[in-house]
Amino acid sequence: MTGIRRVRTLALDVSALNSLCSSLDDLITRLGELSRAVADDEEVGAELREVERQLDTASRRLIKAIRRVDG
Repeated sequence: MTGIRRVRTLALDVSALNSLCSSLDDLITRLGELSRAVADDEEVGAELREVERQLDTASRRLIKAIRRVDG
């Protein structure tokens, strides 16, 4: 099979993606609570809020991907 490249397609499991989305939302919530609880170290709080922001962006992108797959 020279010159022919086989591409293996994996069926996306929407329920698994939804489960990941739910876990990510829980993580974002917990991280937000922790970032607000770190009153004595503003630098650490700022870092945690940045991670929370980036995970929130990832969550929105995951939701968008799920909607595309789920049609």
